[in-house]
Amino acid sequence: MNKIVNVFLGRVACYTVRTSQLCVGRFYGTAGNDPKIPKNVIEHLNTAQEQQTNGVVYDKKPFRMELEEGKRYSWCLCGRSKGQPLCDGTHKLVQYKITQRPIRFQVEKSGTYWLCNCKQTKNRPFCDGTHKCEEVQKTAGK
Repeated sequence: MNKIVNVFLGRVACYTVRTSQLCVGRFYGTAGNDPKIPKNVIEHLNTAQEQQTNGVVYDKKPFRMELEEGKRYSWCLCGRSKGQPLCDGTHKLVQYKITQRPIRFQVEKSGTYWLCNCKQTKNRPFCDGTHKCEEVQKTAGK
């Protein structure tokens, strides 16, 4: 059975997609009954969250990952890490001239989370469905 789902960027509808109910809940959204986007409990401790630019699109779908409460992670914002979705320090290589820094985060409770791999989310590091927009889908990422 198919279901129509509105995909939102922030509070603005991007477009409507037809999806199988089995796929619903694969990412976090801001519309209707979508699962609530998790919170980075250490967001207030760093300024990386305030970076204005996004990295290159690494993949056009989110990455499912088991995360532990209290453990600190570094999410790759530049899109060039070989250890996606987490940072491996590639942004530090001078020859790439990368200005983005990783987003350090912790989750409120242990569990399964969907991390953004298109690097365009407004809720870093968590997927908000931005990868479904035409602009991201047209890029050369995976």
